[in-house]
Amino acid sequence: MADRLLEEVGALLREAASDVVVPMFRRLDEADVSEKAPGEVVTVADRRAEELISARLRRLRPGSVVVGEEAVAGDPDLLRHLRGTGDVWVVDPVDGTANFAAGRRPFALMVALLTDGEPVASWVYDPLDGTMAMCRAGAGTWLDGTRLPTIGPAPQVGALRGTAATRFLPSDLRRTVLAGAGRIGELLPGHHCAGREYLDMLTGAQQFVLFWRTLPWDHAPGTLLVREAGGVARRFDGTEYHPADDRHGLLVASSPEIWDEVRAALLDG
Repeated sequence: MADRLLEEVGALLREAASDVVVPMFRRLDEADVSEKAPGEVVTVADRRAEELISARLRRLRPGSVVVGEEAVAGDPDLLRHLRGTGDVWVVDPVDGTANFAAGRRPFALMVALLTDGEPVASWVYDPLDGTMAMCRAGAGTWLDGTRLPTIGPAPQVGALRGTAATRFLPSDLRRTVLAGAGRIGELLPGHHCAGREYLDMLTGAQQFVLFWRTLPWDHAPGTLLVREAGGVARRFDGTEYHPADDRHGLLVASSPEIWDEVRAALLDG
């Protein structure tokens, strides 16, 4: 791969994982885990990894801004940069923190780069199995150093396999989604780690994923990866996903045809 930026940020995520995150996996003390919001935990690994990644990203692009998950927890006004000009990094230092804190896999490290408000590059790294996905807008998606091929014909709706993250869905919508599960091949319980869901779409392990919450650090990296591989990322009403849009509801699919089929099966009732 001849893209220096992709290689540099990929190397940074590997370093942050090997030096900070993985050494603390299953070695956290009670004092290393805290609740930053009701039901939302953060660990010392999240904070240390974000500090390392943020400092190095700023050096890669002098004058750039970092919108990190943990930084935003302390200063929500940082989100305004998602619609700003110049280079903005969106960072999730440990995606799947609840898994990580409980000593479960998977978890991932994720970064997206926005320029003048538009996603232009992204990275998702699962350090436990070593899977790295990266992309540049308009140049395709790379998985473990190999450019992904053009997506082939869509499976029939009865053969589709994917995830619906139902935990945060409103109760009426959850009932609709679960009632429609029988119309598709297999509805998976999910990994509780958005980064791994996106990697599973790129590997072909699943063809779609449905979310309710759409925090930018959870979805800015993965949605660009899927789009560059030929997929789509849209709100339930069919409008395209953008990291600065804080509305709920997101359906990501390996192709426009699959998006239409899954929407009809799970959301139309």
